[in-house]
Amino acid sequence: MPMRAGLILRFASMKRLLFLTLLSLATSLSAQEQAQIVSVQKIYDKGKHNAFTDLTRFKNLFFCAFREAEDHVGSDGKIRIMISSTGDTWVDYAEIAEKGTDLRDPKLEVTPDGKRLYLLCGGSLYGGTKDLKGRRPRYSTSTDGKVWTPPQKLLAEGDWLWRCMVNPADQKMYGVSYNTYPTTGGPKQEAEWSLKSYTSLDGSVWQLSSIMQVPGQPNETTMRFLKDGTALALVRREAADKRGYIGSAAAPYREWKWTPLPTVVQGQNFIQLPDGSLIAGSRGVGATPGAHMVLFKMTPTSLEPLIELPSGGDCSYPGMVFHDKHLWVSYYSSHEGKASIYIAKLRLPWVKVPEE
Repeated sequence: MPMRAGLILRFASMKRLLFLTLLSLATSLSAQEQAQIVSVQKIYDKGKHNAFTDLTRFKNLFFCAFREAEDHVGSDGKIRIMISSTGDTWVDYAEIAEKGTDLRDPKLEVTPDGKRLYLLCGGSLYGGTKDLKGRRPRYSTSTDGKVWTPPQKLLAEGDWLWRCMVNPADQKMYGVSYNTYPTTGGPKQEAEWSLKSYTSLDGSVWQLSSIMQVPGQPNETTMRFLKDGTALALVRREAADKRGYIGSAAAPYREWKWTPLPTVVQGQNFIQLPDGSLIAGSRGVGATPGAHMVLFKMTPTSLEPLIELPSGGDCSYPGMVFHDKHLWVSYYSSHEGKASIYIAKLRLPWVKVPEE
């Protein structure tokens, strides 16, 4: 009996040791998975309302674009572009404007030939009121990010080609456009909105690629291509439960499979990291009450909150770049008063980048 009791005691001790080891390992792995904010800085607050950002790299520089205006809507917004060589010090570099037009939600992409920076934005007409009178997307290009071509109209009245990107597989540009009055010509919104993908060789002429069957007034959409060639689309919705959708499609990107999400997404963006994992950013609910700029771990069918950036109130619309072993995020927020532009630098410990 004493020997048996000793064996039982020893076995219990081994189980406890194994449990503590596994718990320690799980805690260690959990700690390794946490995103770490390295720095956050406000880079611009000179306008009355500074918002709707994007971020890219071109000719070894960071380029951050955003809208500067009198208010969130209803005024003639202009696009401001700032540059930085390190991400720490930012210089006011260029301005794009069109008289009588609210240029908003600028998005930046390097053209397929790598020689030009392409800027896509909305062009809304308010006629001195808060009521939308009409809109069409605009684009401008630049070889140096300083001197830009005058904004040119794209697609048809009511369309909003919200973001575009280059597909590495075929070197074409792709984007998703929504229209809030697809059958009447507007400007009054209809009950059902349209969502369509388009493709272009150089960003000047766009051709219809697919009709995306997403219910509930789909609108702002970020579409990107994974390393395996799959296209993913993250879609904002304005009706029903307003929760976002993720869609996936294989080449030629005409047939989409859709997954409803348990969370609302607004002004959303996402990026594939060097290890193949995905990070999304959106206005959302994080660790504290209210709307914030939240980063999510993303898969082709899910979003999981990862970290909340210093933010609040009128906020979100992130640009995202992975550079020099860090994730850089541009966004706007009004948590310190008026809507201003911020740059966050984050370390993602699970992303291993090969040494060059």
